[in-house]
Amino acid sequence: MRDHPSVHAAIDPAKPAVIMASSGQVVTYGELDAASNRFAHLLRAQGCAIGDTVALCFDNDPMFFTLCWGAQRAGLIYVAISCRLTPPEIAYIARDSGARLLVGTQIYGDVLDRVAVAVPEIPQLRLNGAGDHDLGAALMAMPTTPIADERAGVDMLYSSGTTGQPKGVRLPLPEDPAIGAGNSLTNLARKAFGFGTDSVYLSPAPLYHAAPQRWSLAVHRLGGTIVCMEKFDPEHALALIERYRVNDSQWVPTHFIRMLKLDPAVRDKYDLSSLRCAVHAAAPCPVPVKRAMIDWWGPVLREYYAGTEGNGFTYLSSEEWLQRPGSVGRALVGTLRICDEHGDEVPRGTEGQVYFENGNPFAYHNDPAKTRDATNRHGWTSLGDVGLEDDDGYLFLTDRKSFMIISGGVNIYPQEIENLLVTHPKVADVAVIGAPDPDMGERVIAIVQPADFGEAGAALAQELTAWLVPQLSGVKMPRQIDFRAELPREPTGKLFKRLLRDEYRDAAAVTA
Repeated sequence: MRDHPSVHAAIDPAKPAVIMASSGQVVTYGELDAASNRFAHLLRAQGCAIGDTVALCFDNDPMFFTLCWGAQRAGLIYVAISCRLTPPEIAYIARDSGARLLVGTQIYGDVLDRVAVAVPEIPQLRLNGAGDHDLGAALMAMPTTPIADERAGVDMLYSSGTTGQPKGVRLPLPEDPAIGAGNSLTNLARKAFGFGTDSVYLSPAPLYHAAPQRWSLAVHRLGGTIVCMEKFDPEHALALIERYRVNDSQWVPTHFIRMLKLDPAVRDKYDLSSLRCAVHAAAPCPVPVKRAMIDWWGPVLREYYAGTEGNGFTYLSSEEWLQRPGSVGRALVGTLRICDEHGDEVPRGTEGQVYFENGNPFAYHNDPAKTRDATNRHGWTSLGDVGLEDDDGYLFLTDRKSFMIISGGVNIYPQEIENLLVTHPKVADVAVIGAPDPDMGERVIAIVQPADFGEAGAALAQELTAWLVPQLSGVKMPRQIDFRAELPREPTGKLFKRLLRDEYRDAAAVTA
């Protein structure tokens, strides 16, 4: 074994692996190793074999790390599901992923009860649950020694599907079965970002999202300490940096915006001199925001462009960004290829779709059509983004996936919202777009064509919002509902959504 928390547990079992920011709870490497061994045994007792799937539905809780590492050392595919989703959304992912077991927390007992009704074939265990469903009691009944058939597992994270339902990004089990075998992110964390055993890493975002989960586990592989915020608060984040002498961290632009909006006297009262690396990604960072952060924190910001799919990875330092504002860097994983509509490479400086050659392989679970759509005739793969590459190989993104909305660093897929709204009896047609938002980056707007335009107005907007609430998680809820007598469509039925998006962006630019 090389990079794994069990290695660090053997060297220094008393070292903190996790410190919870608000509660102050500490989990040592020795405790994490023992608890993850217990969960690996429990998975086997539940009938979960190598290559099976387990679903994890948790807020930011130290138990989440136990479950991820237990599943990883048992050779399972572990699927993190947002506990902010509605019961139908959770049930869909649990079933679609093929989960043999759903592990959650009794805090969301009402939600998980409804999930159990929707997918009765998937047994549940719950932290602080009752009887046979009590995760804590089940873990304590298991040994703290490793299982006999340890084998490295891997995560499966959910992205958008062609029908609007989320789709799992299925990665193969690692070729090297050793649980401590290195992976590309761990290598990047060490070599490009300087993470190591001395890392004190602040994680301010929900762990069920790709970047917070994967970066946190990379820190554990390298033997660092994670300071995990239960919920982001801008001033609390600054206080944590000072208190724990945080040197490494991971952010989205919305975090930067909210910290920059603090009163200067509040910002200036905290000692942030320990910071050496502030990683950010997930959404494009406005140039003025990033420049202000570098002015404040110094040249510690490190940006990357990548996706849940893991097919490629670009990177640049603050110094590089200051020379090329707006760039997201050069490729460290895969070879960057900018292609025309036929999938052929275009000259540097020409805009086109962003592809990676020789990146990590992936497939969309239960969606071969989407997998094919992400691959061009050369075998290069794309996340659907548009950009250009300069003469020195630096990537500049000029657009994102055609209609995806990024709000607060969270990907929101309009098709799912549209598919719900269009079934309402008073809705004839609908388009959901993202419009610029100074705090969240983008906000969700639904543009509705009512069946009877005479009903258009605030009362109908309130009715549609109330109707969506039990079916849609809060982050996906439209923050604005507007009405049109007719939406712009081709005779074939194709929606000119770009026209709507450009209209709202132009309007925002005028009022900015």
